Amino acid sequence: MDRLESMAVFVKAVDLGSFAAASVALDLSGPMVGKHVRFLEERLGVRLLNRTTRRQSLTDFGRAYYERCRVVLAEADAADALAADQFSEPRGKLRVTMPAHFGRHCVTPVLLGLARQYPMLELDLSLGDRFADLAEDGYDLAIRTGTLDDKAGVIARRVARQGMVVCAAPSYLQCHGEPRHIDDLADHQAIVYRRLGQIVQPWLFAGEGQPTQEIMPTGRLRLDDLDAIADAAVEGMGLAWLPSWLVRARIQAGALVALLPDQPRYLYDCHALWLQTPHLPLKVRLAVDALAAALPKSMA
Repeated sequence: MDRLESMAVFVKAVDLGSFAAASVALDLSGPMVGKHVRFLEERLGVRLLNRTTRRQSLTDFGRAYYERCRVVLAEADAADALAADQFSEPRGKLRVTMPAHFGRHCVTPVLLGLARQYPMLELDLSLGDRFADLAEDGYDLAIRTGTLDDKAGVIARRVARQGMVVCAAPSYLQCHGEPRHIDDLADHQAIVYRRLGQIVQPWLFAGEGQPTQEIMPTGRLRLDDLDAIADAAVEGMGLAWLPSWLVRARIQAGALVALLPDQPRYLYDCHALWLQTPHLPLKVRLAVDALAAALPKSMA
């Protein structure tokens, strides 16, 4: 008998609680289900199930063997699905959660391009700064920026790094002067970013062979919208610490000036996260690969 088939029958019998239920689910006769289980027991030389006329229960070895069989069968299914992927294209709904601004400006264009390439792919995108739970909220993929929390069962892949820049309007600099060093920032008004209404986010600066330096900005303007912070900076309301991709056009147009040019930019990691699974669905794998290929170019 085929060992893998017998493992599948054994697992189904355990999952459903009886040979009779397994025979219906697998479209096999009851005696054939028993034959598969006996084949495994004879091959292993160990009893897997204690059976009576009224009930069945796993032996201690049978319980351990059952768990291992589930892993083996899942890996076999994953291998088959991997081969099938070579001859198929992504289809169905891809649910992605991402930060609002990074998602709108950087992630969404890449995913829209993927949807244009694959007509059978559906997109369900959520843009917001609430940290959705992949499992509870039913997302296939999450995009996160900054430091990640360790979480069991979640796989993370870095897809880009975004450089942060301190900037201000020429009008502000004419009135208040230009900071030349990090220590000078304390003498200036900052436009402060508060994420989700929580604590103020510190400004981070990379050091040459030194730990990251944190500066807690102070100012009378506090906003939870990065575009609004950039607009306020253009109006001369203070210094802003923002992703370079967000202010690039404003700097090129002369509306903002990039400051501290000799200071290495802090690089915020951007990750794609998904639930650990024996086989990563094709739609998720292609989305992650597309983001990893496109985002570094758009954020350079």
